Amino acid sequence: MMKVMGATTTRLTFEEFERLPDQPGKRELLKGELIESPPADFAHNEIAHRIYEVLNASLTEGHARADAMQLGKVYHEMGYQFPGDAYVVPDVSVTHADQPVNRYLVGAPALAIEVISSSNSAEDLATKTDLYFQHGAREVWLVYPKTRHVVVYADGVPRIVRTNETLTTLLLPGLALSVAEILGE
Repeated sequence: MMKVMGATTTRLTFEEFERLPDQPGKRELLKGELIESPPADFAHNEIAHRIYEVLNASLTEGHARADAMQLGKVYHEMGYQFPGDAYVVPDVSVTHADQPVNRYLVGAPALAIEVISSSNSAEDLATKTDLYFQHGAREVWLVYPKTRHVVVYADGVPRIVRTNETLTTLLLPGLALSVAEILGE
């Protein structure tokens, strides 16, 4: 089904999704359901940019030390296509080293990070998180700016990281990402 400001219409195939006209904002396809979000505001993009910069630097160092060779590149708002009429655009992502690419990256990134805004529904976030893991993600981070915490999903277990704590991941040994810093404190 297509959700547009409370309206519901028919489901879309990926081919139909690709033919939609361009418009401002973000479009994703979750199991055939079109999810449209308004353009991200400045604060949202700043948080995503801070995460991108720290991850990119950490990944470069990890590649130099040869302890992150299973990872590819860090991206901001890159599209990933999944089988079954699904296409997602995480705010920040880290690919697998051997991530397949056709017209879009295929399968889930190794790490998907979503900065949560008021336009995100709990149902859509749960569906996206499930899709990420079904298609190869190793971790998913949900960053909640309003409530000042991050939920890290790894090994099927959610872990809450609060403002005064530091994010770490087994994917990037040595990464220490202050939640307060990424949220702009």
